Amino acid sequence: MPDHVSLPRQCLAELFGTLILVFFGVGSVHVAVLTGALGGLWQVAAVWGVAVALAIYAAGAISGAHLNPAITVAFAVFRKFPVSRVGPCVLSQLAGAFLGAAVLYTLYGGVLGPAPHGGVLAEFEASHAITRGAPGSEKSAMVYGEYFPNPAMVPGQFKSVEAVSEWTAMLAEGLGTALLALFIFALTDRRNPGRPGGTTMLAVFIGLALSIIIIIIAPLTQAGLNPARDFGPRLFSYLAGWGRIAIPGPRGGFFTVYILAPVLGASVGAACYEFLLRPFMIKSAGAAQAEQRGES
Repeated sequence: MPDHVSLPRQCLAELFGTLILVFFGVGSVHVAVLTGALGGLWQVAAVWGVAVALAIYAAGAISGAHLNPAITVAFAVFRKFPVSRVGPCVLSQLAGAFLGAAVLYTLYGGVLGPAPHGGVLAEFEASHAITRGAPGSEKSAMVYGEYFPNPAMVPGQFKSVEAVSEWTAMLAEGLGTALLALFIFALTDRRNPGRPGGTTMLAVFIGLALSIIIIIIAPLTQAGLNPARDFGPRLFSYLAGWGRIAIPGPRGGFFTVYILAPVLGASVGAACYEFLLRPFMIKSAGAAQAEQRGES
């Protein structure tokens, strides 16, 4: 994050950036699950990629646009991001994600209509015989928090929820976030001569990186890869009537799979780049000057 920007402004930018990310990204899940208007996983993944790019363009110049507690922790460990700012930025990301979910619930939950429990979301639940908060209601709660395996694929592609164990889900989330962090570190490294020229294309390629990771991971875990993206909307759904289906979830594991695994995975991915790839990069004159100024 730019040092000349005050912490309150950085936190506000992280809040708005994460809100944008959740509104469009989680919004695409709403559209796909509740209306069927997005006809395939790639369409949802592409929306997520664009959402990430736009959020970075909106907030990056102010806060650096981490938009993800796992990435913030990785930058604190490997890129000299001040440890004192980790907590406030993570809380801002969580608040932005929670508010993004609240906005989506206002649109899809019928909050402004004549019936307090109407709207597209209630119609989906009624048509699928889902009782909010009861076993099986993760099929509607999945538009906020995430579950393993992807509830949209059970029954169907997966015959039962046992198709994906908690350990497999942790590995999927950890590996997906590790790859995301590795790509982010590679794309933002001034020493890397292979990254896109300038800074304007970085957001696009970070978004594309997220999209292709989602394609592989989402069938297993819905591809959270971001503790704020999961916990903010999950907490909102807990308060909106899903209760224990949201937290701790029908199988538990939301903390280990969607919070712990991404945080550990991001640090592993960042470490792989910093220690296995970066030392072999040819340092340009501009990168050398930046490192001397402490900007590496």
